Amino acid sequence: MSFVAEFNRLPMDTLLGCATRAQDADVSRVLSRGPRSLQDFATLLSPAASARLEELCQRSQALTRRRFGRVIRLFAPLYLSNECINNCAYCGFSRDNPILRVTLSVDDTVREAKALAAQGFRNILLVAGEHPRFVSNGYMADCTRAVADVVPSVSLEVGPMETDEYRPIVDAGAEGLVVYQETYDRDIYARMHTAGPKRNFDWRLECPERAYAAGFRRLGIGALYGLSDWRTEALSLAAHASYLLRHCWKAMLTLSFPRLRPCAGDFQPLTHLGDRDLAQLVAAFRLFLPDAGLVLSTREPARLRDGLLGLGFTHASAGSHTEPGGYTGAGDERLHQTVRGRVVEADPIALARRNPARTTRATGQFDIADDRSPAEVAEALRRLGYEPVWKDWDGAITRSSVGEPCAA
Repeated sequence: MSFVAEFNRLPMDTLLGCATRAQDADVSRVLSRGPRSLQDFATLLSPAASARLEELCQRSQALTRRRFGRVIRLFAPLYLSNECINNCAYCGFSRDNPILRVTLSVDDTVREAKALAAQGFRNILLVAGEHPRFVSNGYMADCTRAVADVVPSVSLEVGPMETDEYRPIVDAGAEGLVVYQETYDRDIYARMHTAGPKRNFDWRLECPERAYAAGFRRLGIGALYGLSDWRTEALSLAAHASYLLRHCWKAMLTLSFPRLRPCAGDFQPLTHLGDRDLAQLVAAFRLFLPDAGLVLSTREPARLRDGLLGLGFTHASAGSHTEPGGYTGAGDERLHQTVRGRVVEADPIALARRNPARTTRATGQFDIADDRSPAEVAEALRRLGYEPVWKDWDGAITRSSVGEPCAA
């Protein structure tokens, strides 16, 4: 049985009722003994718990320090390609968006990786749009192998694959896979994904299990906040995380909480997750999943990131670029524009009107909010009493396979 079957039986109305009807006494009960169930987690998401946000945050911070100390693991995304065959309404890479696109060569990728290594990074996340013509499993294996010669920790965030397609990439040195469900609301998912293989909700939902079976030792999941009700997304994500911790227990699990950012296509969020709600969400997840890694991205502005880090986060990106070649300009000489999936001659006037400062660079997936350099982020962490960690393990330490099929 996969998580799809469990997800289909999730009593969402009951769980949302727990969040809606929870009283202060219910919050006290859950906090006194610790959350043990999805119902308890729902209570921590409630308006009643929001009224005790300071207490939630203090407990979350104390628990994080007991489990993880004062370290924050830093990583950077390295975008390989913004080619994509999916139409996703909220994504800058969406097939129909008229943007400048490029796919980096392996040599380009090494150039980008070395630039990141020179800034201190030893943990790189390879990111690419989903396009089999440009981003095959053979291409990903080649890029992984090349980057693994530069840094000790390589993870992927790419379109879902079959287990057998993942194995050569794992053999090439990839140790982590990140795949966001985007939204766990089936109806909204169908509205947001109108073309391409990403339309298959269940195929994406099962992706972490296939990755685990292929041997990945880190699994990352998350929801994109701004598409559906944030409490519904959080409850679904918590259920998914609980399932993976039970059935894919040899892998480390991380969770991310990205909020929608401006991007090509000018998509406007359908729902709102405020800063205070985000803090409550993070604290609730830390109390419910004390050993999971929590990831904070540069989607959030610097001041907010500095304030949120102490709530329960263990991983953070820094100095991020969301376009291929963003760190060195690699691939700029091969840029091409696409309109509705077809290559067209670039219109420099139209491009300059849309993005006057970036007409000679590939289009990014979204705009980042924290534009500090990695060194500035590291210094801010030290000022806040945290230790920035660039490298927390080496592949020589663990060569045994993780990849057994998820337990039934």
